[in-house]
Amino acid sequence: MTTRDLTLSAAAAERLKAISQAQGKPIMLRIAVEGGGCSGFQYQLDLVDAAEPDDLRIERDGAAALVDEMSLVMLKGSEIDFVDELVGAEFKIRNPNAKSSCGCGVSFSI
Repeated sequence: MTTRDLTLSAAAAERLKAISQAQGKPIMLRIAVEGGGCSGFQYQLDLVDAAEPDDLRIERDGAAALVDEMSLVMLKGSEIDFVDELVGAEFKIRNPNAKSSCGCGVSFSI
């Protein structure tokens, strides 16, 4: 499995670049899948300025997201997106492997 199995949308890349510019340094989005949540698994999203040694890097238009190899298995074919809606703005994972998810969209089952 490679980082090509997970993509970063143009909107997510633009948002990460805007955050980096506001912070005055490169900021990356780290995505992990952990056990828990109301549907069995949950996404953990963090903004970081450095990669961990085991992080894989997903890049688009000068922005980067990071994921560990174990989480990548659960995220195969997914897109990391950024949505700005009336209810709020957030990074969202569009995961085709999720059979169901909770109402908040943070936890899912496979």
